[in-house]
Amino acid sequence: MDKKRFIRWALGALSSGVIALGDGTAAAADTPGPSRAPAETIQASSLSQAWDKVFPEDARVAHRKVVFHNRYGITLVGDLYESRARSAGQKLPAIALAGPFGAVKEQVSGRYAQELAARGFLTLAFDPSFTGESAGQPRNTTSPDINTEDFSAAVDYLLNNPETDRGRVGILGICGWGGFALNAAAQDPRIRATVTSTMYDMSRNIANGYFDNGKPKEELRAARIAAGKRISAQRTADYRSGLYAMAGGVPEKLPADAPQFVRDYHDFYKTKRGYHPRSFGSTTGSTLTSLLAFMNTPINVYADEIETPVLLIHGEKAHSRYYSEDVYKRLTGKNKELLIVPGAVHTDLYDRMDVIPFDRIEAFFRKNL
Repeated sequence: MDKKRFIRWALGALSSGVIALGDGTAAAADTPGPSRAPAETIQASSLSQAWDKVFPEDARVAHRKVVFHNRYGITLVGDLYESRARSAGQKLPAIALAGPFGAVKEQVSGRYAQELAARGFLTLAFDPSFTGESAGQPRNTTSPDINTEDFSAAVDYLLNNPETDRGRVGILGICGWGGFALNAAAQDPRIRATVTSTMYDMSRNIANGYFDNGKPKEELRAARIAAGKRISAQRTADYRSGLYAMAGGVPEKLPADAPQFVRDYHDFYKTKRGYHPRSFGSTTGSTLTSLLAFMNTPINVYADEIETPVLLIHGEKAHSRYYSEDVYKRLTGKNKELLIVPGAVHTDLYDRMDVIPFDRIEAFFRKNL
């Protein structure tokens, strides 16, 4: 038996619970049977239903808190939105939404969800693992793997929700969650259609910094190695102290030479326009050691294998526009679109209802779900 065939046989034997013994006999491995889904650690009934969003409530839309879990057993909390005009028993196409990176559902994803619900979709805006009202310790930890999984967990929930028109589920990711949305779509064919708005590739951003196109690879490598050493040392200190150092959110006071895109972030996260106390973008930032996972784990490696429809939306004047343009070049098939919104900067697509192209988003999901 050659090496490749032996490895396939061995993996099959292990996965089926059978191991070969030295005398040529076989015995069933001591397996306990299928793992059971954990009980939710948060009950929806214990959560406040009071309106605490940074955007106004739409009288045409009803919303309620729901809980669900991902495959790591972390309970996630979301706001489920639906039109008050929905007929009794009517099943609706559904959309899961998250983002931006560092935001909570009360800031941006909920705004998108409410508007799309008013247009006839069942929408779920959720807080990622470790953030907002969702469970997970330590707080405000991030992970390219777990955050991608959170989208698929939301799909699990929607596909098992009796209000969903079964099989008609899409996702919408904003800012850093646009990158996670594409990552999820590449591995989860249950996602029928994907929209990204003002997308970031967080792994690329954290590993290489901003505007990495054209920078020498040696320069990027040296900076990444230096950052890895510094943050790894912080892990040791965190374990010793029992406290996690935070990466820092948007600064309270802007330096005089702050780039315009940082000023735009400040205008959203640190003012009445978008501030929310549960948002690490508005407060502490993520745990500093979370950055190591992104530096070492690229996302969207298999973006070229997404077979389902994708719509990428970005502002013409957004500092982050190159993320969407670069990944668009790698997408294959005739069902991929790149929409550039004239004159828009990155954060315009967070909350400017006159700029976010909801008509195009609605038409895309109606066609493809």
